[in-house]
Amino acid sequence: MSTTTYQPKPGEVKADWVVIDAADQVLGRLASKVAVILQGKHKPTYTTNVDTGDFVIVLNAEKIRVTGRKAETLEWDTYSKHPGGRKLYSFETMRTLHPEKLIELAIRRMLPKSRLGRHMLGKLKVYRATEHPHSAQQPKTITM
Repeated sequence: MSTTTYQPKPGEVKADWVVIDAADQVLGRLASKVAVILQGKHKPTYTTNVDTGDFVIVLNAEKIRVTGRKAETLEWDTYSKHPGGRKLYSFETMRTLHPEKLIELAIRRMLPKSRLGRHMLGKLKVYRATEHPHSAQQPKTITM
């Protein structure tokens, strides 16, 4: 009987491709499920210091929704490092102008704040509509 624990090495983990439809999904719940898939916590080979996650494609980003009064109160700000360079964006403005950024920022805050977390975020692909250019990877569809 072996008493060693299997530790996956960075080169030997195979990443799958997953498609998730964000139409009529709640933003926070969708982001937490996507963050789990990106980190690889849904796999039995999960290791904290190795990227064991999958690639995730999120479709219909402009049809995302929030609950309660968050649509009226949520704001995102950017700063250009110049005097007077701060801009505030409301939820409705972000949903019309940058719906991809809306989902990406929610998922980014749920990932590790390190080099590995930035690498995981690179495996996230968010699209406004239902078309995506990753059909060659044969992604599997996940229903939430």
